[in-house]
Parts: sequence; C-alpha cells; structure tokens
Amino acid sequence: MPPKLTTSYLEDSLAVLRQYKKMAEAAIAQVRDDQLTAVLDPEMNSIAQIVKHMAGNMRSRWTDFLTSDGEKPDRNRDTEFEQPPSTREQVMTLWDDGWRRLFEALEPLSEGDLKRTVTIRGEPHSVMQAINRQLAHYASHIGQIVFLAKHLQHSNWKSLSIPRGKSAEYLQQVLAGEKSQR
Repeated sequence: MPPKLTTSYLEDSLAVLRQYKKMAEAAIAQVRDDQLTAVLDPEMNSIAQIVKHMAGNMRSRWTDFLTSDGEKPDRNRDTEFEQPPSTREQVMTLWDDGWRRLFEALEPLSEGDLKRTVTIRGEPHSVMQAINRQLAHYASHIGQIVFLAKHLQHSNWKSLSIPRGKSAEYLQQVLAGEKSQR
C-alpha cells in the first residue's frame, strides 16, 4: 500500500515511526528466543539489549515530554546495556511500554506545538528537532535489530521489504496497482 500523501510533519513522523516499529517487530518475530540475547562479538549489543536501551530512552524522552527535560534524573543509561531481558515476554513488555509512551506523547500534539521548546540534557530543542533526533536514533537501532535478526536467521530470513532479485516484479505490481486505482 502506498504511503498516504501528507504535508503534516506530525502525521508523517507518526507514520514513519509506526513503519519502523512494525519493521523491528517483524524482524524480532523471526528470531528464536535464545537469539534475542545473541551477540556477534563482545562489543556488540544483542536485540534484547537494544530493545532495553530504546525502551529506557523512550521512557526518558517521552514521559512529560513538553514539561520536563528529556533526560530524566532516574535514568541510568549505562545499565540499559547490561543484563538484557532474558525472555521474549520481557523484551516485548519493554518494547511495548516504550512505544506506548512515544505515541501517547506525540499523538495529541498539534502542528503549533512543533515550535515549542523542550530540553534534552539541558539543551533546548524545538519539538520538531526533538522528534527528528529520536526518529533518527530509533531508526539506527532498528537497523541494528534487523541486521542481527537477518544474520541470525540467514537462509531462513523472510525479507521485510523487496526480496533480492524481485525489484522488477515489485515495480510491476506497484504500477499495476496504480493503474487499477485510476
């Protein structure tokens, strides 16, 4: 389905965030439970650690988004990379809680709120800048999740976008869909 045409920054940001969330969930669903904590080397984070970090970031950034600093005093970022959740249920509970906070903070906003000022670690940001900052941050971590899941599943991986060697076929389907909508 083609993306909805919009000129609303908030509407588009929410759509992109939902798309990334869905992509990560599709990748996470493909890995076995034991693979959620797998790492490729000692310096790398597992899917579970990435989710824990994202959830900690989301809790901090989106709780009282417009009224308090985005780096909450009770956040200990370093611990987000230690002791990953050990079960899929724990991983998904953190994941769902983080995204719930994000959507509860962003969905009520109006285009006029984009000019408001919020702080992150004491630095002022327009609401639009804060959203862009987090969107880019989450996209990078979701890319890591997809990379790890694809690596861990290798020959069992089910593509989340256009499978290799299928670009022309995909384009024909898109063009045929556009013609049928006219």
